[in-house]
Amino acid sequence: MLFTVTDPIANLLGSWSSELSALSILFRIFIILILGSILGLERSQKRHSAGLRTFLLVATSSSAAMIIDQYLGTFFLSAATIIGTAIISSNTTLFTSRSQIKGLTTSVELWTTAFMGLAFGGGLYTLGIIIFATTMIIAGFLSGMEMYLKNRSNHFEIHLELKNASFLKEFVTTARKLGLSIDEMESNPAYIGSGLSVYSVSLSIISDELKQYKTHSEIIEALSSLEYVYHIEEM
Repeated sequence: MLFTVTDPIANLLGSWSSELSALSILFRIFIILILGSILGLERSQKRHSAGLRTFLLVATSSSAAMIIDQYLGTFFLSAATIIGTAIISSNTTLFTSRSQIKGLTTSVELWTTAFMGLAFGGGLYTLGIIIFATTMIIAGFLSGMEMYLKNRSNHFEIHLELKNASFLKEFVTTARKLGLSIDEMESNPAYIGSGLSVYSVSLSIISDELKQYKTHSEIIEALSSLEYVYHIEEM
């Protein structure tokens, strides 16, 4: 059974915006280019691998695929676009030598941009704008809150580089005296031969004083002052 979807914005614009005409096609592509540019710039400013051009290409291709599918009366190209975007998105996600996952947010944003393009390509302007606004709120405006909550969590992970493996016992003792519990520690083989002893360390804050007054940044700053620590940062 087929359902007829009435788009509020299309109703305001007039019947031409719902029809497949040169004007409506240009209008849909124009909107997706603007919104895709905004999402792409947000990623580019943070120096991520998928930037402005990638987002514009995904947005435009997905919108064009839906327009063509509407014209042909199929959903072959739009489905192929989603599969293609999934492949592109997976290639933007990688594991670094510090056991970190990079590009996950960018990968999901590319996926979301493809759906936004499909929505605009199908004349569902309201849905497209809702997807865009939600993506901007989550990826842009909530990043500060996420960082705040992350920095105040009782659990965090660090990338630790010691000048020599013989200092590991001393580091563990010092961390415990500060009120930290070492939940897990893993040696990083990527740095073999560098002369450094490198670890990925999972820590928990067990001291009430640290929980109340110290952030992760302040704890890491205190640990970095130890003379045998070559480098330390939160993962």
